[in-house]
Amino acid sequence: MLTSDFDFDLPPASIAQEPAPRGESRLLVLDRTGPERHARVRDLPRLLRPGDLLVLNDTRVIPARLYGRSAGGGKMEILLIEPVGEREWDALVKPGRRARPGARFEIGEELTAEVVDKREDGRYRLRFSEPVEPHLERLGHIPLPPYIHRPEAPEDRERYQTVYASRPGAVAAPTAGVHFTGELLREIEGAGIEIARVTLHVGIGTFKPVSAERIEEHRMERERYEIGEETAGAIRHAREAGRRIVAVGTTVVRTLEGAALAGGGEVRTGSGSTDLFITPGFRFQVVDALLTNFHLPRSTLLMLVSAFAGRERVLAAYEEAAREGYRFYSYGDAMLLQRR
Repeated sequence: MLTSDFDFDLPPASIAQEPAPRGESRLLVLDRTGPERHARVRDLPRLLRPGDLLVLNDTRVIPARLYGRSAGGGKMEILLIEPVGEREWDALVKPGRRARPGARFEIGEELTAEVVDKREDGRYRLRFSEPVEPHLERLGHIPLPPYIHRPEAPEDRERYQTVYASRPGAVAAPTAGVHFTGELLREIEGAGIEIARVTLHVGIGTFKPVSAERIEEHRMERERYEIGEETAGAIRHAREAGRRIVAVGTTVVRTLEGAALAGGGEVRTGSGSTDLFITPGFRFQVVDALLTNFHLPRSTLLMLVSAFAGRERVLAAYEEAAREGYRFYSYGDAMLLQRR
């Protein structure tokens, strides 16, 4: 298929710059058949079914954006991607012309970073003067997506997180989960819906555009995941009983479907990484329903949603959402897609 098959026009005013109160975002419900329905995220306890298994991603966004100065005094921006040792990280660095191997940057008063290597994929290997993690809460900034055109606000540090975020390591939020409050999750459990958690540390692939003309030529970034014994057991029991598995976000879909592919159809306990690229024609083995935000045109996330619910149906729903004033992208509204 062509990347252009997943393009659509969206007025800039439709891109959410601020989050709505948790639970209050609009929700477009798209069933396998029948017309779209309009609701609110707070309606999920009655929209889901007793016996459903709702799976959350409990990763926590780290303050991965650092600002420093080069030896010549120029401003530098560093986006941490993944640790590769006690003091080394893969990162993106701007401007690249000041980031040649051997270059050093000062970050704050007591932390420095040296460029060890530059890779062909645009990543840099940085070696810090000491472990960087203890400095992140003080020196780091939350890496808001590039389509949020405003400075970071203090409240973004917690608002660009899920209320259940507990495993630090992501550089982007699993944004379908940011709609939930603790009270809403308790209401969902009170409606007879089981909740389980996985961890997938969202990486820069979330922002990576598909530049290839044909989607088959695109390669996903690997992301680390972990599935605990309790969650693997809950998924196994739900599938055996014929109960639905509802993924909160595309990251959960990639975790569960990637694990099923690796496990011969079974979601097993363990950790690993996945570069699974889900496009139309993919055979879903685990997920029956999906809660997700509205995604960028020509993005891998839109391709995943199209694989789940049908490209033409999804794009038509996006058009209706835009007409109805829904808010798009990370801080925007949501969809509930149900295959059965």
